[in-house]
Amino acid sequence: MNGLGMPGAGMARPLPHHDGSGLHAPQQVSLGDEALLRVRVPADWGRAARVWLRSIQDGEPRYEPCTALGEADGWVWWEAPMTVTNPVARYRFLLEVPDGHEEPDGGAAGCAGGETGAAPGSAAGGLRYWSLNAQGIFSRDVSDYADFRLTTFPAAPDWLCGGTMYQIFPDRFARSSGSDAGLSPEDRAADQAAPEWAVPCSWDTTPVEGSGPQTPYQFYGGDLGGVMEKLDHIQQLGADVVYLTPFFPARSNHRYDASTFAFVDPLLGGDGALVELVEAAHARCLKVMGDLTANHSGDAHEWFRRALSDPDSEEAGYYYFNGDHTGYESWYGVPSLPKLNWTSEGLRERFVLADDSPVARWLKPPFNLDGWRIDVGNMTGRLGATDLNHDVARLIADRVREINPDAALLAEATNDAAPDFSGEHWHGAMTYSNFTRPLWSWLAGDAAHVNFFGTPLPGPNRTGAEDFLATHLDLAAAFSWDVRQQNMNALNSHDTARAATVMIDGGQRLGAVLMFTLPGVPVVFAGDEFGLKGHNGEASRTPMPWNDPDRVLTDLRDDYAALAGLRRDQPALTGGGIRWLHAHGDALAFVREEAGSSVLVVVARDAAEVALPPGLLTRAQLGALAEAPAFATGRINAGLENIGPETGGQIRANGPAPSALICTRGPAAGVWVLPGTPLP
Repeated sequence: MNGLGMPGAGMARPLPHHDGSGLHAPQQVSLGDEALLRVRVPADWGRAARVWLRSIQDGEPRYEPCTALGEADGWVWWEAPMTVTNPVARYRFLLEVPDGHEEPDGGAAGCAGGETGAAPGSAAGGLRYWSLNAQGIFSRDVSDYADFRLTTFPAAPDWLCGGTMYQIFPDRFARSSGSDAGLSPEDRAADQAAPEWAVPCSWDTTPVEGSGPQTPYQFYGGDLGGVMEKLDHIQQLGADVVYLTPFFPARSNHRYDASTFAFVDPLLGGDGALVELVEAAHARCLKVMGDLTANHSGDAHEWFRRALSDPDSEEAGYYYFNGDHTGYESWYGVPSLPKLNWTSEGLRERFVLADDSPVARWLKPPFNLDGWRIDVGNMTGRLGATDLNHDVARLIADRVREINPDAALLAEATNDAAPDFSGEHWHGAMTYSNFTRPLWSWLAGDAAHVNFFGTPLPGPNRTGAEDFLATHLDLAAAFSWDVRQQNMNALNSHDTARAATVMIDGGQRLGAVLMFTLPGVPVVFAGDEFGLKGHNGEASRTPMPWNDPDRVLTDLRDDYAALAGLRRDQPALTGGGIRWLHAHGDALAFVREEAGSSVLVVVARDAAEVALPPGLLTRAQLGALAEAPAFATGRINAGLENIGPETGGQIRANGPAPSALICTRGPAAGVWVLPGTPLP
């Protein structure tokens, strides 16, 4: 049960709520602090007789009675102190409610049945007991895994939490004007001296091969100078964080097989081009993040070449060789990506601790990168019975923050990422599990075959909104609130099919609304703004259509800019809590909440009706729905009930309880700015 409570056709009712945001919890604590935690219970759900805060301290549950703070707009607020005993403090709430109120989900209430006639969760004397955790409200005992979490780790930089990220695959983004001067498109690739591994391609005329022997070697010649020349474009989209995939020399176009970490690939312009790009970005108040492979190097890497040639060398300990030194471990068995052995003290020194290590050098002058995204962070330090993943993450994080406390550190983890992302080391995850994958399933179109994140399926299995939400909550619940806000939310990336290929017509625009309004850092992969397509990651790495308007499939630049601006201007979208109002079939609705302002988001993949019965929003918030949405796409309108004509369309203060009905005619989305959520 997901805690939504949707009787019948998906009409939501207000339910007890807590989400770890500023309305409910302190946002920064230290060990030994007494944290005041609040939960709110809607009066028409049930008048709680008692409420307890259940916390885990040194592994043992403790219960603290909550005090009622009073009622505001139909919600009774309760509060209790919790001593922050551990760096990750886990907690949930236990509610005692007199029996007789309606079940949150129309009768199921998480009940598996039983031999007695008692209602689920009921006890002697007609009382019901409910557990509220980050997945929802349950009438049974639940695992600690989905407990809320409050952590004592240093906060992530504000620029990350409030930013919009723009991901660039350098070979396919832009060629600097100097490299193209006076040349026709057909001559550009031939003009640039291509390395021996490369297959030179023409920017606008050579198709990208999504799979085949030439796929990793197609060379289009984008460079860092080209990125610098397009900073206007990036800013106009509303992005303020530039994320570059690897820029080190390699023997492929993706450059995840680095041959050295000592300098920038001359094909991209060398060290000087990176210095100039970062300086130009910083002058515009943009941040620049790099991409570093801590799990493996390339087989042409200078360390690996020495290790392979000399079994007695220090570098031989940086990798995993078999007994006679004829074979070695590699990422997914790909021999060009030999796996690094983090039991080696020498590797730790050269990769992280030394002044000229790749982790450290590029964060310092003259390069001044603003942080790293760590490739395959979930696999780093893990092999068989060896698991040094958290140890390596801590080592890297400590070094990064020693150099620049305002640097960001993200890591890739394509599966259930929460166990590796407490906030102690990585600030957030590049993960597809709690947003991208369920979103693809909800907005799935009719593409014949797309790579669905490495599964054997021919594409996403089309599901309803209720399954999107259940999956999202299942795979987001174990993150602390701060980490949830720092995870990367992407419709797609350089490693996936394009959303425009996967989704229904107009689905990418709908997905973008969710990407910019749900908790997390929105990530635009270069080309998304032009509706580019691709059935897998490699096919999605299409050169940008700067010079060929015919390759612009759908121009979404204005939509992305508007959504980025809305997120930047509305504090509720970068720090506010989230309360789900509706998730059924073709439609989703939620509200992001702060004391000062709130934002209502409704997204429908087809014609739908979203009913907001009394109690879900305050009277003032419902009244704000009479105004035009701050952002809308498709045909969507909000109708209000119990509004007095004698007050010029305003809700009567003493009249019947107001409600709203939001209708769409086909795929549509709307975002309304509302008054804040009051506390008593």
